This record gives sequence, structure tokens and C-alpha cells, in this order.
Amino acid sequence: MDLTELRQEINDIDKQLQELFSKRMELCCSVAQYKIDNGLPVFQSAREQEILQRVADNAPEELKGGSTVLFQTIMDISKCVQYQKFFADKNHIEYKKLDLSGKHTVAVPGIHGSYNHLACGNIFEDFEPLFFEDFEDVFRSVENGESEFGILPIVNSTAGSVAQTYELMRKHNFKICASTKLKISHCLAAKKGTKLEDIKIVYSHEQALMQCSNFISDNGLKAHKYTNTATAACFVAESDQLFGAICSETCAAEQGLEIICHDIANAAYNFTKFILISKETLKSENADTISVCLSLPHQSSALYRMLTKFSVAGLNLSMIESMPIANTDFDVVFYLDFHGAIDSPEVAKLMNELQSELSYFKFLGNYEEM
Repeated sequence: MDLTELRQEINDIDKQLQELFSKRMELCCSVAQYKIDNGLPVFQSAREQEILQRVADNAPEELKGGSTVLFQTIMDISKCVQYQKFFADKNHIEYKKLDLSGKHTVAVPGIHGSYNHLACGNIFEDFEPLFFEDFEDVFRSVENGESEFGILPIVNSTAGSVAQTYELMRKHNFKICASTKLKISHCLAAKKGTKLEDIKIVYSHEQALMQCSNFISDNGLKAHKYTNTATAACFVAESDQLFGAICSETCAAEQGLEIICHDIANAAYNFTKFILISKETLKSENADTISVCLSLPHQSSALYRMLTKFSVAGLNLSMIESMPIANTDFDVVFYLDFHGAIDSPEVAKLMNELQSELSYFKFLGNYEEM
């Protein structure tokens, strides 16, 4: 047989497989209706293991693994189809319309001129900042109603995710209602009259230190972590030592510092994404990003199988991040961003499916970038 004939045989088999797949999914819909009528759950692990064991037993030795993955995927799709029927009448998550007009109180890490403070200007025409030294205080201020909103950095294009923000997102009750992207232009600032050769130690937030690691190394400087870039600048301004601060030029001016070196980040393209959080679920009309966090069982292909649900629903994942959980045996929480709106049927069904099947699932918000 030549290649054309071989491919034709494959096409014929593919057609048969597709017909059988369609028949199997029709039967799954009937099974779903039976389970609904009789109060049975969608997932029945004993039945799944029985099928997978039979498949492995019947497969040639060299195809046992592939056969198991194939049928596991088919069953995962079957469960998605059943869940769609189970949750056909389920309502979407309730929300209120996001209104950023007028003046609002915003919990902001740092002080006047910090990058967090500058990011607020991308979102609000008028706002009253309530400054906090610690990121967790921002979450608490929003939770207890002291502030209407809070703003926090979540990821940088050079240094990656802001781990502290992600850890606090798992611990606190809040919703993301907007995001914004800010170009970060770090400078080295010090007291007036200070020269670069006078500086031995620089202070800044750990993200800024990572973003400027080349400059720090090239100039033989010792990096010290501080709560954020703006308070580091304040500390340097008030110190009687010749320290340096890595901060924004706006912040340097606010603190009366002299800029020793401009644009010292490793990469010229250096942006940070900030999230705006609120106590309630607030959604703008054009919200197109949904954030969730979840945990998965310690089982083979658990992540792959979870991602199958998004493919079946036709939803595009734009970000996936894993973060370790403190004081555990390397347990992790996954953070996912995907395109969609919580009032669409496809998203509502998927959210209900994830919440029903996973031991830990948390909806973090539906928002747009401002």
C-alpha cells in the first residue's frame, strides 16, 4: 500500500471513531438525565476505574498507556457533557455594575508617588488614597469596609508574579473588579549631593530589586528588601547614611531625593499589572477576563484533565500560575485567568462544574483592563 492508500484507511477509521464518539455522547446525555431523575452524582469513581482497568487489560502492552489516556479523555468529555445537562438551569454568579465615576477611597500600598499610587491614575479620575505599608493591610481595609477599593501589583513583565499578592489572594475574601498595566521606569535615587560611588547599599521592594539586578551587580551594590519602593525612598531620605533607593522618578521627587541614574531596569520593556479589588462582586459592561484559584488532587494527569474542561467549553486560558501553600508538603494552588463573562451560559456551567468536582475552588472576579 502506498501513503495515499494508508491515509485513506486512517480517514475511514477516523470517520467510524467520530460516529461512535457521537453515539457515546448521546448515551451520556441519557445517563445524565437518569442521574438527575434519581439524585445521583455525575462522577462515580468506581465506574471510571472499572472502565480504565478493562481498557488497560485489553490493550497491547505497548499501547496500555496511550489507551488509558484516550479513554480517560473520552470519559472526561463525557462528564463535561453530563455536567452541562446538570447545570443547564443554574444561574450565573450575582454581581453589581462597576461604577468608577465620582470620588472613591482606595487602599494603596506605600506612599504618595508609589507605583501603586500612579496605577490608580489609570483607573480613577478622582480618588482618595489611604496609604498602607503592608500588602495585607490593603486586603483588610477592603474587607472591613474602610476602603471601597484596593490596588495591588500582581505580575511584572521582567520579574514575574508577585508571590506576596498571590498568597494573600488565597487567604482573603475579595473580588477583582479591574486591572491596569503601568510602565515601570526605575531610577536610583539618594540624598542630594550623593555620588554613585558613595552608595554601597540600595533599598527597594524585592520585585524592583529583581528587575534591576544587573545594575545592582554591575555596580557592586548590596540589595536590601523593603516593604515597597516608595517607603524605601522615604527611609533613604530620612536616614543619616548614604543609602540608595530604587523607586519611581515621581517618588524620588516627592521625597526630595536626587536621581543618580535613570532607567536602570534590566529590560527597557518593563511593565507591571495591577489589580483593583473590592468587597463585593463588581463587573463592568466590557469585562472579559475571569480569574479563579483552585487545588487539584495528587493524581496522575490531574492538571491535564482539569484543562480539558476549558477546551470542551471552548474557553481560552490566558494565564496559569502555581503557588506553593505554606506549611504543607509541597501542596500548591493554581491561579487561572480565562476569557469570558460570568453571565454567559458556557462560563456559568463550567464554574458550577469546577466548584462541584474540586475540593477547593474560589472565584476571584470578572473584569477588564483599564
